[in-house]
Amino acid sequence: MTRLSISPEEFRSIASRAVDLLATYLEQLPELPSFPSVSGADTRRLFERPLPERGLGASALDDLDEVLANSRPPGPRFFGYVLGSGEPVGAVADLVASVLNQNVTAWRSSPAAVAIERTVVASLAAAVGCPGWAGSLTSGGSSANLMALAMARDASPASRSGRIYASVEAHMSIHKAAALLGLGADAMRLVPVDESFRMVPGELDRAIRRDRSAGETPVAIVASAGTVSTGSIDPLEAIGDVAREHGTWLHVDGAYGALAALAIPESFRGLNRASSLSLDPHKWLYQPLDCGCLLYADREPARASFAHTGDYARSLLEDPYEGFAFFEESLELSRRFRALRLWLSLRYHGLGAFRQSIREDLALARHLGRAIEAQPELELLAPIPLSAVCFRHRGTDQFNADLLRRIVARGRVYLSNATIHGRFALRACIVNHRSTEADVEEIVTETLAAAGEI
Repeated sequence: MTRLSISPEEFRSIASRAVDLLATYLEQLPELPSFPSVSGADTRRLFERPLPERGLGASALDDLDEVLANSRPPGPRFFGYVLGSGEPVGAVADLVASVLNQNVTAWRSSPAAVAIERTVVASLAAAVGCPGWAGSLTSGGSSANLMALAMARDASPASRSGRIYASVEAHMSIHKAAALLGLGADAMRLVPVDESFRMVPGELDRAIRRDRSAGETPVAIVASAGTVSTGSIDPLEAIGDVAREHGTWLHVDGAYGALAALAIPESFRGLNRASSLSLDPHKWLYQPLDCGCLLYADREPARASFAHTGDYARSLLEDPYEGFAFFEESLELSRRFRALRLWLSLRYHGLGAFRQSIREDLALARHLGRAIEAQPELELLAPIPLSAVCFRHRGTDQFNADLLRRIVARGRVYLSNATIHGRFALRACIVNHRSTEADVEEIVTETLAAAGEI
């Protein structure tokens, strides 16, 4: 055995110890604070220590207690970001995937993993109303959006210039993608939104016509299926009409919201009119990070952008299924076995269980909205089309900023913030399979209690 080898007995021992620790952690999770009582100095003292020259053996696991104690728990009262709750069956799958250590780049390098990912991708596409679409799993919505806009750019006659149209509520990853693709910040055309924070199709059409008149070329339209601040869903059918009228690539950023199409498909009519769509199973399918997805109606633009295969990677297999390679449709070459967590989790619980859990999150958001409206000291700042709830105390922006810091410091619930109509907002986003009505009611209780302490 080499110095890095361990016996099956040693592996069984350390894995069992870790599983026991994590099972206890999950048992305690509902009562843990929403954020650890820890400072930067604490984490530097605990973890920024030189790594040992001589191995610690099994005692290396002793500090896992400190890792758990000083991490933000994925508990039922974490409402800070659009971040899934880490479904445990998916976590078990991650251990299996890490031991297998497959590079899911081509069928010949990982036969089972490639077949499972293709199955999962096809199933996700059908579940959101885009049957027959292809795609791949990614690290998250940012990489999926980048890949989609690379495909749009390469399919455009203005491959190194041109314009990208998105609403003023579009996610920052769209702006980053424009920069990374060499289009630059000036490529972005930000389209106004209506009172519900949805892109106005007429304004989109006018913006494209103005640019065409000035000799500019549209590269892509980006519609949001769940904006990060308010969960607003752009009018996809009307935007699809504009895209068709101008012959422009339509990408839908559905990283936050599109998976809610499992529960409320009527809110996502027109999704299948897009050229590409991003999803994040590590948000509303509750999977452990990282697990995003890019779907597209046609494989050819993906291959045109990403199939730059060197001789060392070229397949000699004659069977087209066995010759399949994700690296010919993706910017990634080395790819983790992300699909195993989805495949195992969806098979364990069934798609219907996830559909129901999403419905419950949507209902919890509406319940929270009603609880806020019942308090004269608080006010809702935006509609609640999905599960993001933006509200504030009827004080100044500074008071609300101080209030947010105090809420987080109290450790009962974790909220984030947003800017709504120029005002500082408290924001709760419910994408957590563990949350209950009592948990979301705690948001109101904690907000009022914290306000009383300021």
